[in-house]
Amino acid sequence: MTVIASGKNIDRGMLGSLAAFALYAASLNFAATPTMALPNYDGLWSVLIVTEKGDCDRGYRYPIRITRGTLSNGGDTAFTIAGKVGPTGLIRVTLSYGNVSANGLGQLAGSVGSGSWNSNSCSGTWTAERRGS
Repeated sequence: MTVIASGKNIDRGMLGSLAAFALYAASLNFAATPTMALPNYDGLWSVLIVTEKGDCDRGYRYPIRITRGTLSNGGDTAFTIAGKVGPTGLIRVTLSYGNVSANGLGQLAGSVGSGSWNSNSCSGTWTAERRGS
């Protein structure tokens, strides 16, 4: 038997292979849904920010809380933080204090992370470690 699809002939054996591939592809899509077991980065993190270029203070340490992938200020220092961590650990963040702000990009893996940051006048690196829930 031959099936005609989009102007092309497909024999019965090929049709079975295509059906098997379609089921396999659908299972991969299901496995990638957020309800499956993905890394959980929620909790309290200690973040060390180090200046490598510019005239900013040499280092800062901030507590940051991650809740359902959203970053927030985890302490009582008056700074504003906005950012997200994705299911693969990719993190993007903006930290503001008064009229100064910095953008960061990095990667979390398990209970540690690292990346880089920059502002109008300074740049550097950051490291993080999870301190609790």
